Amino acid sequence: MAVIGGGPRGTSVVERLIARYRTLGAGAPGLSIHVIELFEPGPGHVWQTGQSRLFLMNTPCLYPTVVPVGETAAGVAASPAGLSFDAWRTRVNDGRISGLGHDDVTECARLTSRDFPSRALYGRYLAWTFAEVVRQAPPGVAVVHHRKEAVGLERVDDPDRRWSILLDDGTELPADDVVLALGHLAATLTPEQGRLQDAAARHGLQYWPPSVPADVAWDRLPARKTVLVRGLGLNFFDAMIQLTEGRGGRFLPAEDGRLAYEPSGREPRLVAASRRGVPYRAKASLDAYIPRGVTLRFCTSARVLAFRQTGVQPGFDHDLWPLLHRDVLWAYYATLCRTTGHALAASPADFLAELDAALGTEGPAWEAAAGDAVARAIPADLRLDVEALGQPFARRRFADGGEFAAAVLAYLDADAAGSAEGEDDPLKMAIGAMNAGRSVIKQAVADGGISDSSWNTELRGWFEPLVEGLASGPPPVRIAQLAALVRAGIVRFVGPNPSFGFDPDEEIFRATSPWVQGETFTARYLVEAMTPANRVTTNLSPLMRTLLEDGTVRPRTLMGEDGVPVTSAGLDVTAPPYRAVDRTGKAHDALFVIGLQLASVQWGTAIAAEAGAPLDAGSRTLLDADAIAGAILEHAARPSGS
Repeated sequence: MAVIGGGPRGTSVVERLIARYRTLGAGAPGLSIHVIELFEPGPGHVWQTGQSRLFLMNTPCLYPTVVPVGETAAGVAASPAGLSFDAWRTRVNDGRISGLGHDDVTECARLTSRDFPSRALYGRYLAWTFAEVVRQAPPGVAVVHHRKEAVGLERVDDPDRRWSILLDDGTELPADDVVLALGHLAATLTPEQGRLQDAAARHGLQYWPPSVPADVAWDRLPARKTVLVRGLGLNFFDAMIQLTEGRGGRFLPAEDGRLAYEPSGREPRLVAASRRGVPYRAKASLDAYIPRGVTLRFCTSARVLAFRQTGVQPGFDHDLWPLLHRDVLWAYYATLCRTTGHALAASPADFLAELDAALGTEGPAWEAAAGDAVARAIPADLRLDVEALGQPFARRRFADGGEFAAAVLAYLDADAAGSAEGEDDPLKMAIGAMNAGRSVIKQAVADGGISDSSWNTELRGWFEPLVEGLASGPPPVRIAQLAALVRAGIVRFVGPNPSFGFDPDEEIFRATSPWVQGETFTARYLVEAMTPANRVTTNLSPLMRTLLEDGTVRPRTLMGEDGVPVTSAGLDVTAPPYRAVDRTGKAHDALFVIGLQLASVQWGTAIAAEAGAPLDAGSRTLLDADAIAGAILEHAARPSGS
């Protein structure tokens, strides 16, 4: 069998195949696993071990794993060979893992469970895990890595094999079963991006399309020149740090407790913009992934999965969001009462009792009851409007760029201070509750758990941008560093809802915001601070494009709210173990899909598995890998011809 893609998802499949093979006993037939991966197996493309250590993960050491560990789910054994990332880091510090370089050992030594590691170090963990799983494979299992790219896949009529895989050197590899674990793929540009790229080529400008940050030659951007950067998500922080600290600048503690920046003189001047106008909020400083003070009372697995168990297909806005909304409000106001109770217009205990009763009200009346309780006890400037958090400067006009910069700087400083407060910050606790609920909702909406229209217009339409901007942000230090760069004049902001274009008269890129008066930014350099879009129909993978053109696979089609079909981002697949569906609607019995290309049936496919979490919630990708491994080995164990 073959696994196409040897990054984290492919590694999980290999590990589950070997773990399950152990249970088959001495009479099991031999198993050959061919891993086709152009990069090092384990880290694959995104987690390359040679990338800059300035690129940090946005989850702490205690969070990720690529193999099942601890108590996960009935019927799925913990990995006999692998470890969670934090357990691996601990063993490195104890001297029980050898063969690592000086930089890896040094970084492990300075990290604690709550710190955020570099992506290069996580890649080293992935490489070690892959090698260790293969090393401990029982007799009868052979794992072969092909440092090639798969460019074609064809079904063949042969009793000894079912697939022929074409590699980029022209050779063919036979396989009984194939798993597509392709991960991030290059993608075509949007029409607007294409126009900007064309203008750059014709007028001697530089346009940098969406890319994986480790692939970008950041040293090509000149010092002291203005660079427009579109996007204020995670890729922005990679660009920011590489172009500042990566060029010799230094962040130093200031007397006021914040950070100051000492330039090297080799930095560009960055002008950043996004639809919201501000970056993702920073993670809180915590000793657990979900704040220990957060307990979901309404958005529980039992309640959200009850719809599916009774045959009801819920809507996100109507059925699921009201449950999570209650938990978010409770987390916020319970923390507010604990930390700022003296500022309330009523006794904190009395207010919380009234709020608790309101949140427990059945039906839509709960929201009005909760609003009344809040209005009577909480000063207006301390009240929480959850949905408004996604647009902090909505409908606010700014007289000039300086006024907007001051507003963003205040926003950044408050966010950094809130992260430092950890469980004592009401907003960070509310976001923690939202993050906890996200894992539960992932269970509820997977595999057709909500209607197509609710998936498109509600979950993906407004909630995903909200929760991504609040709960998927960078390590706390990055926000503090960004604030320091703003104070140092290295970074400025365009404003909300920006427009980017090419000015043919001046032959230059131009960026403006309708909400910031009299401010226009121009530059000869424009960087798209985002990864290529995860959409199978626009990807540039030779393999995926061939599969789509041949009809071997097809994208899943959803029904829009107006009854018009909508092509989803991912492939059409069966229920788990996610067999691919061809153009005619027939499922392949030996072609499986895992990871990002499941965006049609799973939400949040890019999120890593959480160490120790239930496999059907925070570690769903490991459950998928286990199900695929089980299906493959079941076929392999059948007598020939059965």
